[in-house]
Amino acid sequence: MEARRIKTGIFGGSFNPIHIGHLAIANYLCEYGGMQELWFLISPQNPLKRQDDLLDDHLRLAMVNAAIDGYPCFKACDLEFSLPRPSYTINTLNALKHLYPERDFTLIIGADNWKNFNNWRSPEEILCECPLIIYPRPGYHIEASSLPPRVQLTNAPQMDISSTFIRQALKEGKDIRYYLHPEVYRLIKKNHIYGV
Repeated sequence: MEARRIKTGIFGGSFNPIHIGHLAIANYLCEYGGMQELWFLISPQNPLKRQDDLLDDHLRLAMVNAAIDGYPCFKACDLEFSLPRPSYTINTLNALKHLYPERDFTLIIGADNWKNFNNWRSPEEILCECPLIIYPRPGYHIEASSLPPRVQLTNAPQMDISSTFIRQALKEGKDIRYYLHPEVYRLIKKNHIYGV
């Protein structure tokens, strides 16, 4: 009898830094969205974003590990650190499927990224490779009826928080500890990141 495959969500991003918005969405998808595990895929370089204030890869990985410690459904994934750069999602998905044939991967992206999805490398191939879940983002309305097969909207809470906001607030000296996991906030203070 064939073993049941593990339903695994892939939540990619710079996580610069990871914040409670990321964690809440991921938590929802595990508890209500059918994901047995959810992997935070730390991206070393997003070809569609500026890299001026991107922290060192391993420091962002350390923040993700600190944030997810103790919740068994969450894992940190640094696979893209060893892949050619810039990081293209299609290459990452192919590598993941090769390395972990016992898993069924689902790609998780925000509504803002879905609006830009046609600019990704090989979007049609991505949709052939794995299902896709879109979580809501402020200012980006998507009609479920307009989505292709294997793409679905989730009812995850809409979180109006961004890493850009976090970085700017910290540079301005704001105490925004409640937007971050306590261990992430401690790492930021300890390493004097983002002007803290």
